Amino acid sequence: MPSAETRIQTGNAAAYLARFCGHLAKLGAPGRFSGHAPGRHAGGGQPPAVLRVEHTADAGSITLTWGQLTLRATAGELMIRADASSQEDLDRIQDMAASRLLKFGRREDLDTRWTPVTGADC
Repeated sequence: MPSAETRIQTGNAAAYLARFCGHLAKLGAPGRFSGHAPGRHAGGGQPPAVLRVEHTADAGSITLTWGQLTLRATAGELMIRADASSQEDLDRIQDMAASRLLKFGRREDLDTRWTPVTGADC
């Protein structure tokens, strides 16, 4: 199973975690809001279905049809791990997550460099 993670240095990690999870929870709710047309998502095409979102002040878990996102917030860092069943779906999850976070944190210029997770890290 391909996996990758990013560690974003920010003093606003908990706020970004809450906003990101809240945004995706709304997408998973019945009657998704109409502003989310396929062309507005990473790479175009149909956005993923959001199956489940759970979060606390410092941790989050998001299950999509493309795979899974796990988030952790500390005082100075937001860690996001993406897991998928294929490299194509992992790439799509990474693009979707990075584009949302870049939009949310446009004033802060968030750096979302993904690193593959291999071997014992999985």
